[in-house]
Amino acid sequence: MKAILFHTHGGTEVLSYSEFPTPQPKTGEVLIRLKAAALNRMDVLVRNGWQGLKLEYPHIPGADGAGEVADIGEGVNGFRIGERVVINANIGCGECEACQNGRDNLCKNWHLLGETIRGTYCEYVSLPAKQLHKMPNDFGFHEAAAAALVYQTSWHSMKVRGGVKAGETVAIIGAGGGVNSASIQIGKYLGAKVIVIGSNAEKLAQAETLGADILIDRSKEADWSKSIYRATNKRGADVVVDNVGTTFPLSLRALAKGGRLLTVGNSGAPKFEIDNRFIFAKHLSIIGSTMSTTSDFREVMDLVFAGKLKPILDKSFPLHEAPAAQERLWQGKNFGKITLHIP
Repeated sequence: MKAILFHTHGGTEVLSYSEFPTPQPKTGEVLIRLKAAALNRMDVLVRNGWQGLKLEYPHIPGADGAGEVADIGEGVNGFRIGERVVINANIGCGECEACQNGRDNLCKNWHLLGETIRGTYCEYVSLPAKQLHKMPNDFGFHEAAAAALVYQTSWHSMKVRGGVKAGETVAIIGAGGGVNSASIQIGKYLGAKVIVIGSNAEKLAQAETLGADILIDRSKEADWSKSIYRATNKRGADVVVDNVGTTFPLSLRALAKGGRLLTVGNSGAPKFEIDNRFIFAKHLSIIGSTMSTTSDFREVMDLVFAGKLKPILDKSFPLHEAPAAQERLWQGKNFGKITLHIP
């Protein structure tokens, strides 16, 4: 099969479009002929590498994907050749206490497709049947791939961990990324008033089309915590979605008393200073999460398939142009998800 591979960490120059053995489904697995993959910042971070990351080389990037069932391993029921499926990249062992209790994103031997094991920048991938969710025949592969990781991540963070309720005010730091565009829609779906802090007028205009109620341009308002206070009659936001990290000091200032800061990542940097006085004086909570449970994944993908949440597509590249796709992602030129077309 054709695949995007790398044998060492580095820039986009380490990525190659090459032949790689087509996997065969093991017991309990299903072989998927991928039609589309979607990019995440994690793809670039894995390519760059970090201390302690151990990969089996050559590595194939990519967490998100959708396609058709090509083969079925022994012991698998409920799937047939040709069925359309979307992938849940959150892979639990299925055996530990967390997995047995339906909390597979807390698995002791947890893996993320494309991070610690080979991913979806390829023509075929073989995965445990539990990682697959059937798609309607009229739903696009690119839309499904674009939704899978970011919607389950945002849904678990906002609804399950953060408990966002109707009537609350949610501030989202950033407008263009996949998780943020998903968070805008999920916030509105849950009945919240949504404030978006964006880097420029163009991205904020796009955020408005997704339902954002209040738009703050941080290129013009550097201390956007004050802007949030003004927009909320000096009360502050009930919830701040902050996946940047280095913006935590402003996020903590922007929260109302008893507010929650939700985070699923750190696109700015993993280490930064915060003023603890805001946390205890305002009774604030910082709530982290990663991906979601399998049940959350199925719930939110069914909402996507029903048209209640809409995947936002940026630009599609053919598989062999994955280096250019990653460059566009890393430079922050996208609004929504960048996808790869797998012919």
